[in-house]
Amino acid sequence: MKKNIRKQIKFGTDGWRGVIADNFTFENVRIVAQAMSDWINKDLSERDGTKRVALGYDARFLGLEFSQAVAAVLAANGIEVVFSDRALPTPSLSYGVVDIKGVCGVMITASHNPAKFNGIKIKTDQGGGASEEITNIVEKYLGKSPVPEADFEKLVNEGMIQFKNFNIAYKKFMKKYIDLKRIKQSKFKVIQDVMYGSGRDILQDVIKGSQIELEYLHNDVNPSFGGVKPEPIAEYLPELLRKMKTEDFDLGLVLDGDADRIAAAAPGGEYISPQKILGLVILHLVRNRGRKGGVVKTTCGTTMIDHIANKLDLKLYETAVGFKYISDLMVTEEIVAGGEEAGGIGVQDYIPERDGTLAGLLLLEMMVYENKNIKQLLNDMEKEFGRYYYERSGIDLKDGFKFDKEKFMQVPSLLGKKVVEVKSEDGVKLICEDESWLMLRPSGTEPMVRAYSEAKSLKKARDLIKLGKEFLSGK
Repeated sequence: MKKNIRKQIKFGTDGWRGVIADNFTFENVRIVAQAMSDWINKDLSERDGTKRVALGYDARFLGLEFSQAVAAVLAANGIEVVFSDRALPTPSLSYGVVDIKGVCGVMITASHNPAKFNGIKIKTDQGGGASEEITNIVEKYLGKSPVPEADFEKLVNEGMIQFKNFNIAYKKFMKKYIDLKRIKQSKFKVIQDVMYGSGRDILQDVIKGSQIELEYLHNDVNPSFGGVKPEPIAEYLPELLRKMKTEDFDLGLVLDGDADRIAAAAPGGEYISPQKILGLVILHLVRNRGRKGGVVKTTCGTTMIDHIANKLDLKLYETAVGFKYISDLMVTEEIVAGGEEAGGIGVQDYIPERDGTLAGLLLLEMMVYENKNIKQLLNDMEKEFGRYYYERSGIDLKDGFKFDKEKFMQVPSLLGKKVVEVKSEDGVKLICEDESWLMLRPSGTEPMVRAYSEAKSLKKARDLIKLGKEFLSGK
């Protein structure tokens, strides 16, 4: 039985995710909750004389019900649960852990995954993502202790489960972090696509009283996410890109399902990848706000960050894929900003967590500081540091594709350019003499291989992705 449990429940790069009613069942969720309870009670120290946990959920199907099941198990194990009174962004829950002085946080979310998924993310007492060391401990506790009978309403009445609006402290922090006084005097026109996720209404509440004209897309409740993945990539954003092309907006912003990731769009309908957003955020924090320290990217991050770090004399760190690795560095080092290719960006003097809303506010703040729309800022950055074209694709392993890591590492050239460096710490990345590169990496959250590429022309970046797919197909 224990082997079967561990086969069904496996934490990846960002929590445990599963298909609702397949492996993500109420029974398995309670088993995970008991394993987390054992970890909390046996391995974590009390804060303020108690073991208190922040617990929340996003807008996914059955999110409230799954989180109630987790809350009941935790509380039945003598752990005080501070339970969100509404669906909320993951960063709000993460900030809430610190705000309530909790020993950890638990978020019921499958982030950007399709609607049939749900999941569980664990947050540390500092608000960052749980390390692999922590999730390994939780996995070892799976099935070790019986799951107690737990009545949610009874535990609420006994005071073991208390309700809280975590968004209040979260929005208060953001109002202090950004230059709200300066932003309120500007008259930019902004549109935000929240992709039916839990980030809805946060931005308008933060900039309330300003002259910013804000319009929302997909800001209502829809657990099917309109039939697409709530992932901030161009193929899922046709309405936003059309509006940016045909209407007079200065900035388009996008959040994923639990609002910890960001993408953007420029006037004319141009999609702005998280890679470029990270570059803009670094430039703004260093040049406009005088921040000092290092910057972090993942191994599949854009080469442009290397050039920015070099010119600004910032120490560059490179990690494996997964924001938890960036989060760890943000705890131990002075980091101005760190980001992953999928859209998670974290910044200095905040919790060690990615935050799509805060990153978007910093883009807006940069526009206000420099009195330029996002397209003009993007052009300035690319003129100074070069224009790079970044492509990313998910290749489903169920379609007969297979990743032979050792064989891929031996590839001598790509599209006629010699491979001059091979990185194999997390998947395999082949870097060519002209700075173009191709990376293949098994996903830590879905049954697929992710292909990443970058080149100085869009055609070449796309051709590299095609080459990666050919390799995976065995051609």
